[in-house]
Amino acid sequence: MALTLAELQDLIRRIYGAKDQRRGVEGTFMWFMEEVGELSAALRNGNHRERLLEFADVLAWLVTLANTVGVDLEAAIAAKYGAGCPGCRQSPCICDLAAKP
Repeated sequence: MALTLAELQDLIRRIYGAKDQRRGVEGTFMWFMEEVGELSAALRNGNHRERLLEFADVLAWLVTLANTVGVDLEAAIAAKYGAGCPGCRQSPCICDLAAKP
């Protein structure tokens, strides 16, 4: 199933939106952080399937957070990265390796 970012955000909203609104930002953020921790463990010691599932969980909880606070992720990505690297404005990025991003 191939999805755009907007389609993923809508899918997560349809499946979990009411539940997510009841949980609120703080509870949702805690679940997100727990999933980030599980991804960290999978990156260190997991196999490919475990990493795949944890990446999916982290992305789903990030989308849930965006939905909870009313952020359109597609618009956010376009605004920040649509013109290339936010630092040097190039694509590919030519920023120094030690520089953020």
